[in-house]
Amino acid sequence: MYYSNGNYEAFAHPRKPEGVDNKSAYLVGSGLAALSAACFLVRDGQMKGEHIHILEEGKLPGGACDGIKDPQKGFIIRGGREMENHFECLWDLFRSIPSLETEGVSVLDEYYWLNKDDPNYSLMRATINRGEDAHTDGKFGLSDKAAMEIMKLFFTKDEDLYDKKITDVFDDEFFSSNFWLYWRTMFAFEDWHSALEMKLYIQRFIHHVGGLPDFSALKFTKYNQYESLILPMVNYLEEHHVQFEYDTRVTNVEFEITGEKKVARRIVCVREGQETTIPLTENDLVFVTNGSCTENSSLGDNDHAPQFNDQNGGCWQLWRNIAAQDPAFGHPDKFCTQTDKTYWESATVTTLDDRIPPYIQKICKRDPFSGKVVTGGIITVKDSNWLMSYTLNRQPHFKDQPKDQLVVWVYGLFGDVPGNYVKKPMRECTGTEITEEWLYHLGVPEDQIHDMAVNSARCIPCMMPYITAFFMPRTAGDRPKVVPEGCVNFAFIGQFADTVRDTVFTTEYSVRTGMEAVYTLLDVDRGVPEVFNSVYDVRVLMDSTYKMLDGRKLEDIKVPWLVHWIEKKGLKKIQGTVIEELLQEYHLI
Repeated sequence: MYYSNGNYEAFAHPRKPEGVDNKSAYLVGSGLAALSAACFLVRDGQMKGEHIHILEEGKLPGGACDGIKDPQKGFIIRGGREMENHFECLWDLFRSIPSLETEGVSVLDEYYWLNKDDPNYSLMRATINRGEDAHTDGKFGLSDKAAMEIMKLFFTKDEDLYDKKITDVFDDEFFSSNFWLYWRTMFAFEDWHSALEMKLYIQRFIHHVGGLPDFSALKFTKYNQYESLILPMVNYLEEHHVQFEYDTRVTNVEFEITGEKKVARRIVCVREGQETTIPLTENDLVFVTNGSCTENSSLGDNDHAPQFNDQNGGCWQLWRNIAAQDPAFGHPDKFCTQTDKTYWESATVTTLDDRIPPYIQKICKRDPFSGKVVTGGIITVKDSNWLMSYTLNRQPHFKDQPKDQLVVWVYGLFGDVPGNYVKKPMRECTGTEITEEWLYHLGVPEDQIHDMAVNSARCIPCMMPYITAFFMPRTAGDRPKVVPEGCVNFAFIGQFADTVRDTVFTTEYSVRTGMEAVYTLLDVDRGVPEVFNSVYDVRVLMDSTYKMLDGRKLEDIKVPWLVHWIEKKGLKKIQGTVIEELLQEYHLI
């Protein structure tokens, strides 16, 4: 497997890999990573679909990319997916997946047209005082010291950040900035999370710094990700006769390890309550989704809080069983043993009448029933004790959603402290109580809050003990490589496999690991698109510097060595050069 860029290989079709007709594949899990890997096996690996088996513990595919209408509870979304134009592997895949809505076009086509016609941006990023504009005004509010701390982190080597927390690299001036408010609520970072992951995020999305305050950097699907992304992939795979095997829980993959060579020899699984094994040869390729951010998720309802289930989840135990066989298979306990640091809670609120929508419209400044962008990303309640954020994507968010209803996604980063209105921690609250807290921050009169929460809305809270497990501080080897050293027929895929330069908690990461795994094990003769190289583009770096400094010029930064360089040496040496032109073009001098 190798990386490529440009359109030379992007438009090429690889030759059929040697011996592929004699190979088969087993994919453990049916989340985005596994479905992507299966699609790449079919499209680029040209493997027969009937040779591809997807083993799924549940009754539905999709993993964390869900969106369902439960017959009893109603509409449920555990989260949403923020995407951008430089998700190179994602778009490479979806250019080939046919749309389920429009004949003759791809999922990428319909997504591209949608976001061209209705571009995303927010008119209200944060509120205070029960629905008033917090007036962050698109500013990052970074002090000179905080800005220099970001720059220092940006240039720090990965290995110098192993096992370090965000609090190890920033101080109070940074944590009081709008930058941190935008950042932590958009990406769900906590103070104790990995400084390395924070650095990778800054580098990965440096070209979008200017779009962080108003979310103009983001693009969204028409409907929830299950209907917009997962179902078209499933349809594509079923049309190619890929075998989906539900209610199949894989408990181990057993290896034969001789010297440096590692061969997966057996899959151990439970079907219909009975343990069975699938024998493997070197021609049987195995792709395992190790770990899951939505493992042990539990739902509540209007009258019940969700249970906090931190029991030993199946996907984590599977990874433990595999990891026990060789150090190259990673260290799952680094990510799944501190649920007090990896959980937060979300909730799906469905409005049932016309009482709540006017409060939403007043804040987001758009008609939520227009079918176009509504909030344009999350609105963060800056003075919420729970650090509550909420969003309305384009409505309807489900294809069969009634036209007079809205589906709202709510989440809180601080689940252990009492709310502002409901004097209980979020994790102890029923759906009705979470709705009450949300309505309070919308500005609904207090004497109407309870009645609206009970009669004008339905709320399904969701507790996710491992939702940010991949952000835990880590060191080399904690996340195993996509294809561990010596493996001839085995790969890890998904958010807990390790690949270069990309960032976890993204759809792109899942698809990239699936693509790299397939291309490696089948020796596909086509390059995997490298991560967009904006971090190495001096124009991007200058533009992002200007925007991160809220329009200040270099000479306005009160850092002694920088001031000395500018005044004594820098500007004189670059006069009359293209460097001076670039600095002027991007408003830095």
